[in-house]
Amino acid sequence: MVSMDALYTAVATATHGREGRAVSSDGRIDLALAMPVELGGDGQGSNPEQLFAAGYAACFGSALGLVGRQAKVDVSDAAVTAEVGIGKQGEGFGLKVTLRVELPDTVDQATGRELVEAAHQVCPYSNATRGNIDVDLVIE
Repeated sequence: MVSMDALYTAVATATHGREGRAVSSDGRIDLALAMPVELGGDGQGSNPEQLFAAGYAACFGSALGLVGRQAKVDVSDAAVTAEVGIGKQGEGFGLKVTLRVELPDTVDQATGRELVEAAHQVCPYSNATRGNIDVDLVIE
């Protein structure tokens, strides 16, 4: 594994697991957590899968912007939707991710595929999940 010097470190604390509260050290995130209805909860709060999906979508969008700028292709109007699923995996639970990337009409299919694949190599979330979580890339 390659060593990394952190340029920024986010800090958040969760109490009482999926039925508690999550708060970032700067207070910008302060939200109730709840088990989704599909997993037997009341769904009256956010859940870790939603938070992971939001972070992954935003991070992947930034990575796409970076590789787009490097290739001199304008993808500033791209949208990334992350779908994060949770389910039984062996004795425990696992995650799976689908990233749906909507590119501007000005980007042809081949170029779009190259940029999305390149973003998948650059994105820190993609690098963290690689080999651990199935990630499907869908260009829409």
